[in-house]
Amino acid sequence: MSAIEVRHIYKVFGQNEAQAMKMLLAGAPKSEVLERTGCNVGVHDVSLSIESGEIFCIMGLSGSGKSTLVRHFNRLIEPSSGEILVGGKDVLKLDDAALNKMRRNDMSMVFQNFGLLPHKTVIDNVCYGLTVRGEKGDGVVQNARRWIDRVGLKGYEAKYPDELSGGMRQRVGLARALAVDASILLMDEAFSALDPLIRGDMQGLLLELQISLKKTIVFITHDIDEALRIGQRIAILRDGRLVQAGTPGEILDHPVEDYVRRFVEKRVDLAAKPH
Repeated sequence: MSAIEVRHIYKVFGQNEAQAMKMLLAGAPKSEVLERTGCNVGVHDVSLSIESGEIFCIMGLSGSGKSTLVRHFNRLIEPSSGEILVGGKDVLKLDDAALNKMRRNDMSMVFQNFGLLPHKTVIDNVCYGLTVRGEKGDGVVQNARRWIDRVGLKGYEAKYPDELSGGMRQRVGLARALAVDASILLMDEAFSALDPLIRGDMQGLLLELQISLKKTIVFITHDIDEALRIGQRIAILRDGRLVQAGTPGEILDHPVEDYVRRFVEKRVDLAAKPH
């Protein structure tokens, strides 16, 4: 069974959603839907399957729908149409109590802008997800300290976010997500705000942790190099549509259209330049 299965997801933003959906199902392009209804098509008939324990990258340029899509998995965004199965259960049918339980126990998220609570220390930020779901006592603090150590921030437990560098803050965000021990980790442009060297360090840390964690990680990025380095499989989106999905080797060796080919060729050109 797949960890996450997405079936024919559409997302339309705007007040004329019903009319826009009717046009999309009849084959109208995104531009025509926008012109005639004023609605923006965020995701257009996307289906994909994410296996348990893999790092699955969803890649595309700004406006491709990648961040919109991943926010459907925990229903931060509700789709206009389609199905989303997590562990075989349709999350769109969950009531509020079951949805909150899934978010607190089964699925955690790391954001591009870190999402830390500025008035709380590092250790309090890492404990946050555990305390929200009602856990108390020394075990919570011990668990947080263990993850702070694993992400390389031992000694910074009493610091506040504004006392940390960007890379350190993202390590706190990663520790907080891992502390709740969710089986699925959603990472939305998690390293995009970081300098290249720090970004490479965080990619390496994630790959190192994944050796033992074996979590299902959905990683959103606009960077083909990042996707190829960390993704076991990659899905490439354009204008809300799924263009190609496959292993890094399949993406590099067999790009299905010019949009993908340009990413690959740019990477090859950069690799060929003298350093």
